[in-house]
Amino acid sequence: MHILFLTDTLARTQRLARNLGRLDHTRIVDVLDPFQSPSSIEAGGVKLIVSDVASTRSDILAALRLYLDALRKPGMPFFCVLNGTSPRAEVQAAALKPTRIMAADQLAEPITLALGSPAKPAGKPESPGFSAHIAGAQTSLTEILARGRAGRAIDPALITTGAAYIESALRESDIRVWLELVWRFDDATHQHCLLVAGLAAGFGQKLGLSRPDCERLTQAGLLHDIGKSRIPLAILNKPGRLGEGERAVMQTHPAMGYAMLQGHGYSADMLAVVRSHHEFLDGSGYPDHLHGRAIPDLVRLITICDIYGALIDHRPYKTAMEPMKAYDLLASMTGKVDPDLVRAFHSIAIAAGAADLKVTA
Repeated sequence: MHILFLTDTLARTQRLARNLGRLDHTRIVDVLDPFQSPSSIEAGGVKLIVSDVASTRSDILAALRLYLDALRKPGMPFFCVLNGTSPRAEVQAAALKPTRIMAADQLAEPITLALGSPAKPAGKPESPGFSAHIAGAQTSLTEILARGRAGRAIDPALITTGAAYIESALRESDIRVWLELVWRFDDATHQHCLLVAGLAAGFGQKLGLSRPDCERLTQAGLLHDIGKSRIPLAILNKPGRLGEGERAVMQTHPAMGYAMLQGHGYSADMLAVVRSHHEFLDGSGYPDHLHGRAIPDLVRLITICDIYGALIDHRPYKTAMEPMKAYDLLASMTGKVDPDLVRAFHSIAIAAGAADLKVTA
């Protein structure tokens, strides 16, 4: 992450970051989200802060100050986007002591000067293709997780849209490029969901599934960990290994995700993925200790992608496992995962192993 956007309206700021060509180096935080706090942000990754709020309500300004006091270091640029032209808004913006106050369409050049790297011209629409699919997928997932954390319903259309972007990206490129891009994201849940969804999209294509079936598999990968949006951030973002009690809380996420989605238009097979992606064929998984045939094929596919993604993932308390070593470990899980599907996954591991993986802490 290079830029931290502080906002009161996620959709507006996502559009702004996308038009600036900065989505892959950006974190966007709703300052009024009760599930977010300055402590959940890795301060060392922030090089520039941008506030983009439309309201001058006292609670929003107080929340902005909280983030700025915690994360803005001496000499760090802070740009304040002015949404509106009222004198009151200008005075309140100035009270935050920004480096500059400006309109949204004036941000591109100052950001380039502050970060020393060029960006696409502000307001220039993204051309169709891989980069647009990446931006669309990230925007969709950001909204999905934000809704989950705020306790709001998650429209199935959001999942369909995000998965279509990912599946299209994997058709235009390959798993190597996808992995290299995903490692740039800072939020662990965000990174893992995109990683698993990309692996699922690539896996489906390698299996020769039809495009609708590939998109359904990708949707399952994107949605599988939605229950983690309700896990306390202190546990979710803990820099070390979880204690026994914390692990018990973490293991509630499949059932929690299932409960979140029930009654909101999701198919039975998609709900099964969310609830059962930690089940094993020998009954040793959770939350229902399912055995063998009780675990549907779609769940089995996502379980393999989820395990493999976790093994090659980087966390502060563990190093990322080399892709082929991760595959060997997956293949050794005799009796727990579907051996035929694991063998079919070998080509994905080979492709991942050819990647120049640039992991970040």
